[in-house]
Amino acid sequence: MSTLFVRTLRDNPVDAEVPSHRLLVRAGYIRRAAPGGYTWLPLGWRVYQHVAEIIRQEMDNIGAQEVNFPAMLPREPYEATGRWTDYGDNLFRLQDRRKVDFLLGPTHEEMFTLLVKDLYSSYKDLPLSLYQIQTKFRDEARPRGGLLRGREFSMKDSYSFDIDDEGLQQSYDAHRNAYVRIFERLGLPFAIVSAMSGAMGGSKSEEFLFPCEIGEDTFVQCTKCDYSANTEAVRVGAPVDIDSKSTPAAQVFDTPATPTIQTLVDLFNSRADLQRSDRQWTAADTLKNVVVNLRHPDGRIEALAIGVPGDREVDMKRLEAQVSPAEVVPFDDTHFAANPKLVKGYIGPNALGLAHSTGVRYLLDPRIAQGSEWITGANAAGKHVAHLVHGRDFTADGVIDVAEVRDDDTCPSCASALIIKRGIEIGHVFQLGRKYAEVLGLSVLDKNGKAQTVTMGSYGIGVSRAVAAIAEATCDDIGLRWPHAIAPFNVHIVMAGKEDDLITKTANDLANTLDSSGIRVLLDDRVGVSPGVKFKDAELIGNPIIVVVGRGAANGVVEVRDRLTGNASEIAIADAAAHVKSACATS
Repeated sequence: MSTLFVRTLRDNPVDAEVPSHRLLVRAGYIRRAAPGGYTWLPLGWRVYQHVAEIIRQEMDNIGAQEVNFPAMLPREPYEATGRWTDYGDNLFRLQDRRKVDFLLGPTHEEMFTLLVKDLYSSYKDLPLSLYQIQTKFRDEARPRGGLLRGREFSMKDSYSFDIDDEGLQQSYDAHRNAYVRIFERLGLPFAIVSAMSGAMGGSKSEEFLFPCEIGEDTFVQCTKCDYSANTEAVRVGAPVDIDSKSTPAAQVFDTPATPTIQTLVDLFNSRADLQRSDRQWTAADTLKNVVVNLRHPDGRIEALAIGVPGDREVDMKRLEAQVSPAEVVPFDDTHFAANPKLVKGYIGPNALGLAHSTGVRYLLDPRIAQGSEWITGANAAGKHVAHLVHGRDFTADGVIDVAEVRDDDTCPSCASALIIKRGIEIGHVFQLGRKYAEVLGLSVLDKNGKAQTVTMGSYGIGVSRAVAAIAEATCDDIGLRWPHAIAPFNVHIVMAGKEDDLITKTANDLANTLDSSGIRVLLDDRVGVSPGVKFKDAELIGNPIIVVVGRGAANGVVEVRDRLTGNASEIAIADAAAHVKSACATS
């Protein structure tokens, strides 16, 4: 410790919002270099390398081979696949002195595809899996959470190349199983959930999420079957059509002072001419129409209206996932002024849709069954229409499933109740199919000499994010608590008490014995630092075993503390090395 490049902090960084961020900075693992960018210090870099090594071992075990691409990449491949434009403002773009366009790689599908195209041409060369552990760059609008969401981050991305879909499934399963082993070895709890492919494209997609209350992702799990999905990927089944023959004709009513769904429902329940005979009106009987703008990568702005039951909101994350690469931006007062037929607060479906004069595309939540009747806006201030029937009185341009998902919603697989959880994405696997191979011309000759487009898979693990997630999963109120497999050191030896020859000799002898046995040892040999400060630093840094060599040395004992469990015991000096080695071996 007297020579280690580290400075621990007693106070939390002012910009740190989550425990992992606070503790990694305070314990001297990382330092902020720029918004969304962090410098790894020696302690942090040790942890990072241990995580990366576990990933490498498991990737090598499935036959994947490691390569490494530059971070600065040419424009042309990304323009060919459309992602030069599709990534929008998230892409870091730059030019060299000759004004040639480059980008800082956010992901490397194009480069892997072109590399294989350059070197392989026969089905005999396949299957093939390649991977790299490399820095990625994405211009996050709001980098936050330290290593959890940065503009510069480290990722393991791997790609499989197969001659057919059967081969792709085998490669996908191999990577998926490798990910299970990786996260088990890292000691990181995870859930595997169905996910959206988004800008990556392809068919099947699954996320590995670390369940955590501070997570930005929400996912559902069925209370009965094994269904699990990111809320962006949850799909509502089509409802049964409703016979609307007996539904009264649509009728417009004056509904003053009803700026919210609840005030509208209260009015209908309080007025005799609006009341139902069978039950009270509820928010679920109203049709809410939300208008947004979509800003497409080419700059084009498109107005989009979404109809959802009034007891639900439009989930903007779900919407963004489905309209990607377009960006969702507000439909504000200036847009209403330019569209006078859309009356803010009283928008109804009869003013919407491509067939109508507003030209606003109108999509409905799948819960809006054919034949269902609704209370909704009448496209006039202070007026709503009742008994408006879907299919009889209005239609839409399509369906979009973006309403908020709730606890106790119905499982699409078995119709049981769903529960919602939060999590941090730590891995993602995709079946890309032939999207990139077709665009970039990656094909091989099959056994009949016929050209076949290669089918691909893409598989990512956030290495730097995994470090933060493990810290988040294992920390306590006083500091970090690393599992042995990834801790910077297995053992932290604290020289406490008076600085006498016995304490110094005992601590150094124990450190040397453990070090020669392959145990990673950090010795706190600092002079002039109080035992209290040393103890706090040891707890903050979080190596799994703390050995205190202090006054007990005179009685032939040292104290061994297990940072992971909190257990502590006095061990004879003669037995201390064997005790610690046994603890390391069984962890």
